[in-house]
Amino acid sequence: MTTFSPELLLPAGSLDKMRAAYDFGADAVYAGQPRYSLRARNNEFRIEQLQQGIEEAHARGKKFFVTSNLLAHNDKVRTYLRDIEPVIALKPDAIIMADPGLIMMVHEKWPQVPIHLSVQANTTNHMAVKFWQKMGVSRIILSRELSLKEIEHIRQECPDMELEVFVHGALCIAYSGRCLLSGYFNHRDPNQGTCTNACRWDYKTHDAAVDSNTGEALAVERMDQGFNFQQMQEEADKNFSACGDGQRHPKADQVYLIEEIGRPGELMPIMEDEHGTYIMNSKDLRAVEQVEKLTRIGVDSLKIEGRTKSLYYVARTAQVYRRAIDDAVAGRPFNPQLITELEGLANRGYTSGLLERRPANTYQNYETGHSVARRSQFVGEVRGVREDGWVEVETKNRFAVGDTLEIIHPSGNRTVKLETMQNKDGESIAVAAGNPLRVWLPIEGPVDGALVARMLPQVSNEDNVALA
Repeated sequence: MTTFSPELLLPAGSLDKMRAAYDFGADAVYAGQPRYSLRARNNEFRIEQLQQGIEEAHARGKKFFVTSNLLAHNDKVRTYLRDIEPVIALKPDAIIMADPGLIMMVHEKWPQVPIHLSVQANTTNHMAVKFWQKMGVSRIILSRELSLKEIEHIRQECPDMELEVFVHGALCIAYSGRCLLSGYFNHRDPNQGTCTNACRWDYKTHDAAVDSNTGEALAVERMDQGFNFQQMQEEADKNFSACGDGQRHPKADQVYLIEEIGRPGELMPIMEDEHGTYIMNSKDLRAVEQVEKLTRIGVDSLKIEGRTKSLYYVARTAQVYRRAIDDAVAGRPFNPQLITELEGLANRGYTSGLLERRPANTYQNYETGHSVARRSQFVGEVRGVREDGWVEVETKNRFAVGDTLEIIHPSGNRTVKLETMQNKDGESIAVAAGNPLRVWLPIEGPVDGALVARMLPQVSNEDNVALA
């Protein structure tokens, strides 16, 4: 048991998501400054929304951070102080920044404003932490490339600096998110907040040969099928097992061409070495198993990524990580059910990232390499209650009479078997076809602010029995 409890920090892509984060257990949220956030393309916050969000947060005794973490070019340096001044006037609890020049400018003009150093600054050692501390930064968001041991060492060397660590969300193929891919393809710079997620597009492969005179990769034969990750993983494992004799594997010089589905005919070379062929789509970070260790280390804030994710994602992750923190503080053992609940979120497979170089075997039974084995699907939001107690639900996905529904509420979740349902006119119906419909359900208990998920049938195997 420990008296220290880390802050739970959630993304706020909108005011509704901010409220859901607070309702389900967040201590603080972060939202993007217009034009200067790395989610500039998908940011519902303008100055009016920032003001409302900060006022609501402080009224609830919560914190609200404003993200202003782009790596600025000269044109944005010129306008930065002008545009950040009205934001600072709103009195957010901190500004999250990455660019050292902009940090210097803000600190010189407003020395009282807390500045949190963004993960974009790639802080990976204790001396860098001490440098930024001398520059007036009050919190360091550590690089995702650190292990638990490295985080613990930084904590020991820098006991009086606030430290923040990402524990859940999308991972980038680039170092701490400093990617060039979208800028190369679309002239939309990820470091300026306009990433198009080119690493997750649908690519196909083509056999290629290297021209001995020019070194250029030339297409040999079109491969119509998509890239088969399982097949390539099996080949990679086989190749890897054969390369320990000091001899270069015959496939080490193999070249392929990839074609993105939106750019037919544009073939780009990729290389294969003895370990396999590397396509860019990373698994998602999930470190709920590591919350107890991070709490014991003394990390001040545990951060969840996802300002562009759904309200359901915000509510579910807030609830799960709130329980994980409370269990860690109370000295209770880790509850594997928390992993099961996160499987209800769309994901690309989960990984603990670089926190653990070799994940514990006790958690491997709960892992899947893809997102198909989901536990539940988000199907609706509660919008009101009739005098007879029936609940109005705005649908998001299809569900039907006979389904088992999970009512996700800040006071606790519960499951109900749906026996009957009505449309908006009070007529009995069997199926809610999906968004955008309003239907009425007979749900007892607290429902204000509740979300509704449909429990999916699970494949009967030993792994899922263990999860149950």
